[in-house]
Amino acid sequence: MDVKAIIQTIQSIIPEQRILTQLADRYSYSFDASFGEYLPDLVIQPQTKEEISSILKLANEHRIPIYPRGAATSLSGGPLPVEGGIVLDMSQFPKKLIIDQENLLAIVSPSVITGDIHKLAEEGDLFYPPDPSSSHVSTIGGNLLENSSGPKGLKYGTTKEYVIGLEVVTPTGEIIRTGGKTVKNVTGYDLTRLIVGSEGTLGIVTEAVLRLIPKPQARKTLLASFGRLIDSGHAITNILSSGILPSAMELMDHACIQAVENYTKSGLPLDAEAIVIIEVDGHAAAIEDEIKKCAEICRKENASDILVAEDDTERDKIWHARKMVSPAIAKMGPTKISEDATVPRSQIPKMIERLHAIREKYQLNLVVFGHAGDGNLHPNIITDKRNIEEMKRAEAAISEIFEAAVELGGTLSGEHGIGLLKAPYMEMELGKEGLRFMKLIKEAWDPNHILNPGKIFPKPEQTRVVLI
Repeated sequence: MDVKAIIQTIQSIIPEQRILTQLADRYSYSFDASFGEYLPDLVIQPQTKEEISSILKLANEHRIPIYPRGAATSLSGGPLPVEGGIVLDMSQFPKKLIIDQENLLAIVSPSVITGDIHKLAEEGDLFYPPDPSSSHVSTIGGNLLENSSGPKGLKYGTTKEYVIGLEVVTPTGEIIRTGGKTVKNVTGYDLTRLIVGSEGTLGIVTEAVLRLIPKPQARKTLLASFGRLIDSGHAITNILSSGILPSAMELMDHACIQAVENYTKSGLPLDAEAIVIIEVDGHAAAIEDEIKKCAEICRKENASDILVAEDDTERDKIWHARKMVSPAIAKMGPTKISEDATVPRSQIPKMIERLHAIREKYQLNLVVFGHAGDGNLHPNIITDKRNIEEMKRAEAAISEIFEAAVELGGTLSGEHGIGLLKAPYMEMELGKEGLRFMKLIKEAWDPNHILNPGKIFPKPEQTRVVLI
């Protein structure tokens, strides 16, 4: 690629101050929260959909890879410029956040921080349920392209349930609108849902219409401690089969508990092999009964201690401990490998057993936490990428984690996405024909393969994750 000639053309579209070519600037865009470093040829900070359209048309003409990027909190290599080319920094796109109280909608630009949507919606007694752990820093554009969720996905579903309209620049540079502002819309193919979760391979979102719901009247939170991790798994499945649907059910194993307590004193029981955080919401009278039933089921499954938060201060303390898991375990070693294999709820105890066996087999520091209520477990391996032998064991362990999830009727990813790291396992879950039809959609939308190439679809030689 003749970078100088391309930059001259781009300067006729984008002001020079929003075109980053210096090595230090480009290096800042070479990594995300996952593995690997890939240096882009240049970085552009677009400000309008028309600028993006022009850049994509130019990219098609010269076969230049384009990589959209939000806040780079991806754990699967989503925005990594694996083939060089241009990174589009969408975090600098003008921010728009409008709450339409009458129609229960939020109209947002992709650069808006997801946590800001939560705050503004709640000021109007409304609720945007998807709440990934990174919501205080991640952008809504990245969240919807990865179909992120979080603890409340158990009761309220993932991001795709709340995106009802999009403004999108296609890979070939057309500007289109999908869906609209009505909750019911069955006109033609559902292109909105096709774009949501497409990991930046089918279009660049410049505006989204989000569905909001009334804020729940009340909520109750419980923390149950267990002497055996397997008992916590049975408690989770029994609560769900009892007719109660909590808004969140979170699991932390012993290693997570210790890490959090070492990181910031939170009062968690250090003698427990696992804790489960359960939250119910809805009508005040109903949730009192539900939280009592949850406590009873936990006791039947040998819970050693149960704490029901009496007020918001106690509730916030419990959830603060859960939010500290990821930064706390990052302190356990220089390299943290975060995964999110997901299984049907009924298979949670078996998946926990498989994870224990994998940890013992490969002698790794493997910790488990996650949104256990919807089967979305987060096995994390704490290692050191400088230790080549241990990293090879980690690679083998990750392969077995994915195999276990699929064998138990689950999926490779519940919320992190496929990106670069999980691409080699796509055929294992989807089969050859399933994967082929996904590729046909990609080719129809992006005939020149310029938008986020190298993601989702494995290259012929890719058979397993490579970390070193």
